[in-house]
Amino acid sequence: MMQVISALKGYAIEASDDRIGTVVDFLFDDASWRVRWLVVDCGTWLTGRKALIHPSAISRIDFERQRIFVTLTKAQVEKSPELAEDQPVSQQMENQLYTYYGWDPLWGGPYLSEPPGAIAWPYMAPPYFGLGLDSGEAHGERASLHGSDPHVRSINEVTGYHIHAVDGEIGHIENFMIDDADWSIHYFIVDTRNWRPGKRVLISPLAVKSIDWFDRHVELDVSREQVKSSPSWDPLDAFTRLYAKRLHKHYGWPGSGA
Repeated sequence: MMQVISALKGYAIEASDDRIGTVVDFLFDDASWRVRWLVVDCGTWLTGRKALIHPSAISRIDFERQRIFVTLTKAQVEKSPELAEDQPVSQQMENQLYTYYGWDPLWGGPYLSEPPGAIAWPYMAPPYFGLGLDSGEAHGERASLHGSDPHVRSINEVTGYHIHAVDGEIGHIENFMIDDADWSIHYFIVDTRNWRPGKRVLISPLAVKSIDWFDRHVELDVSREQVKSSPSWDPLDAFTRLYAKRLHKHYGWPGSGA
């Protein structure tokens, strides 16, 4: 089912024997466009630590009570490889987590079978740091001192990036729409308030030409006119397969998007 990802922030993470904490961020892979980790604030239970939970550990989501159930115990999380609050997410740390929990790093498979797929981005993004750091610090000297995974991006960090069509800016990333079956990112939700007040549009990662991680903007291979004439989208309406087909047909994107 398609979900707006920000709606899941603040959800409680329930282990088989007790609550672990709450979701504060999501980390995605910029090559496969899949959410790779849920970032969980463990609160006073594990002070100074955050837990990374792989989507494959999720057994179900209770949307009414805002809870995500995982097939883990509190003891497993407590004894897992530690990621301190000011530590980046390194490839070594990820490998340790996959090994410790027995998670499959290839779970879900690739999402984008067409370009951009695995894009050779012109700039590397600042690595993901703990939530206590401001964006300036993440962009600064500390970002170059650690072996962070170059493909891990924070949803919190990328929200707000400006979106540029081939002939001008159209808005900024307000949110992301994901499929909660495999946690793939299907669309950016773009707020076009400075161009078309009150309007929001959906843009697939398939339209991404490049991303400048330091200047915080995304370059698309579509025009402003294409965006303007795209099928209208109302955030209050349910996202349907029919709408996805119309949207993909309009832009010439492969697949149905849903």
